[in-house]
Amino acid sequence: MKKIEWKRYLPGGAWVGAGALVIGIGAFSVANGSCPFAACGSPTLLKAENSREPATAAPAEKEEKMSWMTDFKAAKALAEKEKKDLLISFSGSDWCGWCIKLDKEVMEQPEFLEWAKKNVVLLKLDFPRNIPQSGALKQQNETLAQYYGVQGFPTVILARPDGQVIARTGYQHGGAAAYVKHLGELLKQK
Repeated sequence: MKKIEWKRYLPGGAWVGAGALVIGIGAFSVANGSCPFAACGSPTLLKAENSREPATAAPAEKEEKMSWMTDFKAAKALAEKEKKDLLISFSGSDWCGWCIKLDKEVMEQPEFLEWAKKNVVLLKLDFPRNIPQSGALKQQNETLAQYYGVQGFPTVILARPDGQVIARTGYQHGGAAAYVKHLGELLKQK
C-alpha cells in the first residue's frame, strides 16, 4: 500500500503534513487523558486500532469513594459498631480558604481515604455560607461546635466512638502522606 502524505500550507512559509496533525492530537490526548474528538473512543481502543492489536475495553476503575457522614448520632453508632474512632471535620466548605485547601490537599486524596477507611468514621460538620442546609443540620452543627469549643476553621477532632476527644488539629502543610502520619501520631495518645 502506497502511503499518501497530505500537506497544508501555513502562514509564514511552513509546510505541515498530516502526520504532524496526528502527532499533535496524540500529544494533546496524552497530556489531557482523552481525545479532543468525541468519536475517537478510549485511548485503549485507539492504541489497538493504530497497532493492529485486538481491541479490548479499558478495565473499569473501581474507585470506592468513602463518604463523609453529617449525622453525629449515626456516625457515633457506626464508629461503635466498627470499633473505630471518629474524625470530625468542622469546616466552612464554600468560604474558608484553609478548609478548601485541607479538603483538596488531604481529605480528597486516595492516601488519606485509604487510611480513613481502615481507621476512622468520617464526620463533616459544615458551616457553609452559600450551600443550603436543613434547620436540623444547622442546629446540630452549631451545638457540636459549642460543645467541642471550636473557635476557628478548619478544626479537626479525633474522638472515641462515644464522642470523647482524643486530640484536635487543623490544617497542616505537607499533603496527604504527612497528614496521615500526623493523625496516626495523634491517635497514639488515646
